Amino acid sequence: MTAYKLVVVSAGLSKPSSTRLLADRLADSTVRQLGAAGRPVDVTVVELRDLAVEIANNFVTGFPGAALREAIEAVTQADGLIAVTPIFTASYSGLFKSFFDVIDHDALTGKPVLIAATGGTPRHSLALEHAVRPLFAYLRAVVLPTSVYAATDDWGGTGDGLTDGLPRRIDRAAGELAALLSGRGPAAAPAVPEQVVPFEQQLAALRV
Repeated sequence: MTAYKLVVVSAGLSKPSSTRLLADRLADSTVRQLGAAGRPVDVTVVELRDLAVEIANNFVTGFPGAALREAIEAVTQADGLIAVTPIFTASYSGLFKSFFDVIDHDALTGKPVLIAATGGTPRHSLALEHAVRPLFAYLRAVVLPTSVYAATDDWGGTGDGLTDGLPRRIDRAAGELAALLSGRGPAAAPAVPEQVVPFEQQLAALRV
């Protein structure tokens, strides 16, 4: 059975990073829910902090370095994408935006994307809706209905009467991604080109 290609983009700057932690939990839940249906998943994590210099050089030279090229190919060839950014000044980080700026604007068309973010205060939670969601809508990706925001107080919290705790929100969003991927099926493997037999060999075979 062909495995789904799930790519996780984390724009966290620190190490360890709450942004990476949220990204990993979303990926784990998605893999678990697809696995329950017997669907294998290959997960690739793209850490943007490791690509910051190459991203900046790409803007200057117009050409990606080897590591950045590999990350771009992983994102564009993925069946589904989980994109997680820290929120700075009520919006996505500059590193997060710069990475998606160097990707061809048509490359994410129709691709399922689960968006998520981390921040120090719940006041920034709407940044997902007024900044991150419009970014991927512009790129014509299929943005899942449920986005996940994790403030500092959400880690280990149980929610309240009006909101689910963070683990429930993670599972709900991951469930939407798993369901959408299951409905589409994994992308077909690239066709292997037929081997071209030189004309001289074809003639020799006819003489035998």
